[in-house]
Amino acid sequence: MNSTFLTLKRRHMVLAAAGALLATAAQAQPEAYPSKPVTIFTAFAPGSGPDAVLRLVSEKLSKTWNQRVLVENRPGGGGFIAIDAVKTKPADGYTLLQLDSEHLAALPHLYKSRNFETLKTFDPTAILFRTPFLLAVAADSKFKTVADVVAAAKAEPGKVSYGSWGVGSPGHLGGEELQMRTGTEMQHVPYREVSQLFTSVGSGDVSWSFGTLPSSQGPYKAGKLRYIAIAAPKRIPQMPDVPTMAEAGGPAMDVNSFVVLVAPRGLPAAVRDKIGADVAKAVAEPDVQARFNTFAFETLNWSAEEIGRQAAAKSKIYGELTRRKNISLE
Repeated sequence: MNSTFLTLKRRHMVLAAAGALLATAAQAQPEAYPSKPVTIFTAFAPGSGPDAVLRLVSEKLSKTWNQRVLVENRPGGGGFIAIDAVKTKPADGYTLLQLDSEHLAALPHLYKSRNFETLKTFDPTAILFRTPFLLAVAADSKFKTVADVVAAAKAEPGKVSYGSWGVGSPGHLGGEELQMRTGTEMQHVPYREVSQLFTSVGSGDVSWSFGTLPSSQGPYKAGKLRYIAIAAPKRIPQMPDVPTMAEAGGPAMDVNSFVVLVAPRGLPAAVRDKIGADVAKAVAEPDVQARFNTFAFETLNWSAEEIGRQAAAKSKIYGELTRRKNISLE
């Protein structure tokens, strides 16, 4: 066997080994995300503001990813119906969940016996928007300012009523915060449906309620409601004549809710970052921004870490408010 033959044989062996290594490396490379359809569950009902935004954003993501993005509504149960549908899914980014800040920050205080902490079960993945709340009264209400509401509540403790769309909702907890800050006692009246709530406010069955622009615009445009303040640091362009709580003689309050996408805990950072970046790109598109403007939704550029920090800050406030009145959903 001559040296030339041996050299060629060694060269073939080296090339074969290199080919095997390349094949193994190629097999080890994860598929680019997403390589199959993505399902986003939501705790919100069809037709709600968060649902409308999610469907717009899902259409954008479907085009960006070249994959179907399905939306599954699972409202009810304080958010647990949607949560239970997602929490045991793989942490691979193919099943996401739309929640709001109250699902993240209030549920642990409202359901203490469950020993459930949302952000120990899910990873924050992308921010969608934040919405402010306005204080609404009947169009013919005697209350013209927040100072009027507070004065009436102080004059007759427990007589002034306020409504919300459920125990533990931002409207309920915002009302508790107003009482805490003003040293008043008011009667909370929870409703099952947002439409029923604002019908009752408009007819004077309850004295007032916090509400978002999209949830209360129907009765407002029909002349049944009047906004006397916005619970935010500054006025909003959609309602420039509505003063802030502080300008209307009340405490400086910031009652808001932010809406996010989360994933089962353990989502790879690269997948999380891709989802976050692609959602931000979708939200920035003109038609989505136009919808945001209609709803008075605020665009945010929060990272996943910032979502966690903001949720922790809300959790501290909600913990204090729920302890104050022993508020529970159990």
